[in-house]
Amino acid sequence: MNAGLRRAILSVTDKSGLVELAHALVARDVQLFASGGTARHLRDAGLEVSAIEELTQFPEILAGRVKTLHPGVLAGVLADKSNAEHRADLEQHELAEIDLVVVNFYAFEDAARRQTLPVEAIDIGGPTLVRAAAKNFDSVVILTHPSDYGEFLAAWQQGGLDVDLRRSLAARAFERVAEYDRIIADRFACAAGETPQAAPTRTTLRYGENPHQSAEALCEQPAWGLGALQQSSGEALSYNNLVDADAALDLVYDLGKRPACAIIKHNNACGAALGSTARGAFSAALACDPVSAFGGVVAFNCSVDADVADALRGHFFEVLCAPSVSAVAREMLQQKKKRLRVLEVPRQTWCPREQSRTERRLHGMTLIQDRDHGFDELAHLEVVTQRQPTPDEREDALFLWSVAKHVRSNAIVIGSGRRTLGIGAGQMSRVDSCEIAVHKAGVAGHDLRGSVAASDAFFPFPDGVERLAEAGVGVVVQPGGSKRDAEVVSAADGLGITMLFTGRRHFRH
Repeated sequence: MNAGLRRAILSVTDKSGLVELAHALVARDVQLFASGGTARHLRDAGLEVSAIEELTQFPEILAGRVKTLHPGVLAGVLADKSNAEHRADLEQHELAEIDLVVVNFYAFEDAARRQTLPVEAIDIGGPTLVRAAAKNFDSVVILTHPSDYGEFLAAWQQGGLDVDLRRSLAARAFERVAEYDRIIADRFACAAGETPQAAPTRTTLRYGENPHQSAEALCEQPAWGLGALQQSSGEALSYNNLVDADAALDLVYDLGKRPACAIIKHNNACGAALGSTARGAFSAALACDPVSAFGGVVAFNCSVDADVADALRGHFFEVLCAPSVSAVAREMLQQKKKRLRVLEVPRQTWCPREQSRTERRLHGMTLIQDRDHGFDELAHLEVVTQRQPTPDEREDALFLWSVAKHVRSNAIVIGSGRRTLGIGAGQMSRVDSCEIAVHKAGVAGHDLRGSVAASDAFFPFPDGVERLAEAGVGVVVQPGGSKRDAEVVSAADGLGITMLFTGRRHFRH
């Protein structure tokens, strides 16, 4: 039984989680069709894959510019299975129905950092396939990001690919196409000289880091990110409010398309989670450290509705950030949370990749560096211990690695079920961060047996891993790179712990 899925097309640039997804599909007799690079990746993993040409009966041409733009592919994706005329057309022309499309796009953003206008990195077939599958969501499931795979597999394996999930995946797909097109459009406009940098606008803030310090905000034009925020209620913003709001939005936007919530206090995460709903994500994030969350900033990567407003009622936060807030939720918050600063920052304006450099002022100098964005290293995740992670553990590791990037170093983040359970941050010793993360989890009443831990930088000694194992942690993800890596890995093997190396650190000084 495979819940109606017989054929899948896979064509991805980001291959994170692809092999695990493909194995799950093949195990339930789904026939896989894949484009060149994706097919090679899956065959290297021992999977049986058919080439796209078996659907089109036509070779790739124009150096790969044309491969999926063919009725043999698009007709099978666009066919409405409930429409007898559509089925007859497919039968007449001997075309196969497609039930699942797994596509993400050429990395235009990465290419644009190396070339002013990288036209060959503009994906044509990918967005076409995605739009076709999303339009036909009643008949076809569309997956456009590795973060969707776990949710899809859980629902599919339980026979739950209902219309609500299909529609939700289609909405994410259209949003991804819109974001991709906007990035390309902006790059073309810049190359044509059509978007000159306007003078920044200046806003006086309530105060700086402390009440005796005055502060201002200079918002770039055209406005993006926090510069495009709309405040619907609450007190005037302070310097600290904006610093924490920036950290919170950075974190939730790194957590993918599933409903996500992050709670930030003093520029550090004290809870983060994914959920099936925004309220579920909030409840899970809050449970990590409800004491520290008091007076913090709470951010969502999805719209805030009345359910979220109701859940916030019994808790004190300084700031709420979200792409949008429903009219009902806005009214509830204005009535019950008069001090709460409600900020709406539309997703299409939040594009930190548009700024590839960051600045920090010191006494007498300015430091400039490349922005730390993306997780390219996850395509090369290496298991360095004897025990392999389960698919669920691997998903937790990816989630916690994304959170650890946003925690001040030395950072240790423990969690399971795509939520944090204990966070240790800002310590001079990594083993102290381990102790704090374990202690925080214990205070909140969390059982760490079988949990996963992420470390933003390498373990210089085995002591941190030993402390995590003692608390029940079963999987550790870290960048590696210590001269004692072999000793740390040996200790992990001796403790029965799975260890993953990413090969890249995300250290926040």
